[in-house]
Amino acid sequence: MEKTEVSLGELTFRMLTAGPHDGRPVVFLHGFPQSAGEWRAQLATLGEAGFRCVAPDQRGYSPGARPEGIEPYGIDHLVADVIDLCDALGFDTIDLVGHDWGAIVAWMVAARHPDRLRTLTAVSVPHPEAFADAYAEPGGRQHEMSSYIDVFRSPGDAGERMLQGDDGQGIRRLFDAVGLEPHSAAEHAAVHAEPGALTGGLNWYRATHPTLMRDVPHVAVPTLFVWSTLDPAISREAAEGCGHYMTGPFRFEVLEGVDHWIPELAADQLNGFLLEHLAAHP
Repeated sequence: MEKTEVSLGELTFRMLTAGPHDGRPVVFLHGFPQSAGEWRAQLATLGEAGFRCVAPDQRGYSPGARPEGIEPYGIDHLVADVIDLCDALGFDTIDLVGHDWGAIVAWMVAARHPDRLRTLTAVSVPHPEAFADAYAEPGGRQHEMSSYIDVFRSPGDAGERMLQGDDGQGIRRLFDAVGLEPHSAAEHAAVHAEPGALTGGLNWYRATHPTLMRDVPHVAVPTLFVWSTLDPAISREAAEGCGHYMTGPFRFEVLEGVDHWIPELAADQLNGFLLEHLAAHP
């Protein structure tokens, strides 16, 4: 596994890469408040299987890609980053994998640029329309489960203070509590301790309310969606509604007794699903 960088216009993104340079390209998009390191197990497994794996620290997370203000973190910019990354690396067509916010971006890339994807794998977060449907359902659980988003989007630095805690170790404690390996928890916490990184990540929420995204096209790209029953942020209703917004091959897998952080807490299971999905759509 290697650490490298790529420049996209005025921004520079750091990346983790694995696998042969001439392998079939797979791009991994991390979630919040994590980093490219959440994909280490997937990069190792798929890289050994011959795939060319690339996992960037996305906009706000890479030191060279932390523009000021909220507007630069809107969904259009996040989608453009993925396409620009593929162009810079010479990837005409990719297999795209995303978790949490990375999954939202991946859904949008699949909806807007299906010609650039061979397959899509979304982890934890369903198609934005299914998410919005569940959020709007009277008496449904999703609205309550998404209440933290209002704190993240509130004026001032309430989101930063909530996540940092009184001692600045809030993110580290979060990941320790859910059972991430200590080195993984430390890696994610270290990224968000860098100047401006936590605000950059929170600005994704401030620029785009993820539960109110509408008019998103259906997805025709062959898609694997993986959700887990102990996810405190994504309801079963949202997950099960995902299939309504698919027009192409769709596989839905449910992991029992697993928390939101699937790529790290259920790495072997996710890796197995990924290898099967990629093999089914050569």
